[in-house]
Amino acid sequence: MQEPKGWHSRGYLPHFDGGAIPQAVTFHLDDSIPVAVRERWAEELALLPTDAAEMERRRRIEEYLDRGEGDAWLRLPAIADIVQEALLHFDGERYLMHGWSVMPNHGHTLFTPLEGYALDRIVHSWKSYTAHEANKILGRTGRFWFVESHDRYIRNEAHFANALAYIENNPVKAGLCTRPEDWPWSSAFCGRRS
Repeated sequence: MQEPKGWHSRGYLPHFDGGAIPQAVTFHLDDSIPVAVRERWAEELALLPTDAAEMERRRRIEEYLDRGEGDAWLRLPAIADIVQEALLHFDGERYLMHGWSVMPNHGHTLFTPLEGYALDRIVHSWKSYTAHEANKILGRTGRFWFVESHDRYIRNEAHFANALAYIENNPVKAGLCTRPEDWPWSSAFCGRRS
């Protein structure tokens, strides 16, 4: 059994693994936010207090990802299917999946790790498996996902509801469909509610 890590960092973003606490996690393709953009943001945000900088970083990431930049391999139904299937594969065994959305260059999840399963190991398993399978289909090698994921632990019921609404409405916000239930790679399409 693996103990929750609490607050930790892998060098870029802070993470909180609190065990069986719901988590909203966003992960994106390696080329979806160029290095030059990330470096410019780091310089600009270094002038802000830590909490304000983190809030602004999240806002900028969300806005930039919704532009669908980079190769956007997840636009391909075969690749989006692999990611969605991976997200649901261990639902009920390693975590409880409450909501998800697979976007053209990123993915969102809202899930609760089950006892003995750490947040970083769950996300790593999704990213490792899907990168391998996607690269095989695409006939390519190299990094598929950006190393870091953006996670946020859920503090209360209102935060949970807001996170789920954001995830399921993200395809509409990004202009990919007109109603959340029309996007085939999401919990809204699947009629999934916790």
